Amino acid sequence: MTTMSIKTFLSVANILPGDISILLRGPHGIGKSQVVRRIARELGFSDDDIIDRRLSQLSEGDLIGLPSTDGDVTRFCPPDWIMRACRTPVCLFLDELNRGTNEVQQAAFQLVLDRELNGHKLHPQTRVFSAVNASAAYNVNEMDPALLDRFWTIDLTPTTEDWTVWARSTGAVHDTIIDFIASNERWLDCPKDSEPGKVTPSRRSWERMSRALTRANIVENPNDALFYPVCLGFVGTEATIAFHGFAKTIDNQVTGEEILRDYDKVKKKVMKLGQERQNILIEKVSDYITKTLKTLDDRQGENLRKFMVDLPGELRVSAWSKMTQGSGTDNLELSKQVHKHCVQTILEVFGVAADAAVKALSADPDAAGKAKKAKK
Repeated sequence: MTTMSIKTFLSVANILPGDISILLRGPHGIGKSQVVRRIARELGFSDDDIIDRRLSQLSEGDLIGLPSTDGDVTRFCPPDWIMRACRTPVCLFLDELNRGTNEVQQAAFQLVLDRELNGHKLHPQTRVFSAVNASAAYNVNEMDPALLDRFWTIDLTPTTEDWTVWARSTGAVHDTIIDFIASNERWLDCPKDSEPGKVTPSRRSWERMSRALTRANIVENPNDALFYPVCLGFVGTEATIAFHGFAKTIDNQVTGEEILRDYDKVKKKVMKLGQERQNILIEKVSDYITKTLKTLDDRQGENLRKFMVDLPGELRVSAWSKMTQGSGTDNLELSKQVHKHCVQTILEVFGVAADAAVKALSADPDAAGKAKKAKK
């Protein structure tokens, strides 16, 4: 299979010639439609410029249009969205291509390869994308090889990091759910051995569940009687049990805002966390500083310093990097403020490493020479 992560796909799709049609294959709920919308925005299209048509819901007449006559000859009048794609640059997204009838797939041939339909040519800057569910588990039609090779085709396999980065950057999913998935990657997607018809989690269902819990105002209250049954209908029994247990643990209820507001108040919780959870907490703190605060006063800076001191050396360096070099930290003033309050905690990390090296050499003066010989 020609598998590819979302990060790699976005990089490649940006440099492909505009007349190359792109086909995304993959299971349901992994975000194929959202990826198309994202790449369309990166290519300069607005949301209004994205024409999304599900071919499973169309007949061939919905593509080629209806006949008309002026008395002497008959011609087909294409639908308005086809004419728009011909007259102005748009992103044409033909979704569920392999759920369309054979006639619909045949009608798509010209659009995909020749970039025209019944003599009406697509605008030179119009981009064509398509997406399909490709697996024996789906009730779909086989795609003709002659149609398939008209695309640049990729099997989209988003990583957990792809999803968590998207979820945090868009704010579409609550932090508790993101933290759960970051610590329990197996629950992000539908298990491969799941029974047909069984409710299972998907990237789409976690986002929908987050919206439902937030709307009900219980997303941060797992003890509410409705929390469990709401989750059940979105992600199924096993995932709900695991997520519910995670949400009820007190150690996951620390936010970046709490750290910066009064670290002493939540210090005991932070110290109980393992390094994996502390790493997740660093993401929260970094996001809160770089995306919400965008500046630090002395009180917040002191709370940040206390937090950094309690982190293991490796995580201190990771936190420092995220807060001063991340994608959202091109604010030089913010970097200076982080430096002002926390640089000593970083120097201490390297100071400890230097002291350890000195002690090792003191105990065995030839340690460096032995290490070189061993390397050779």
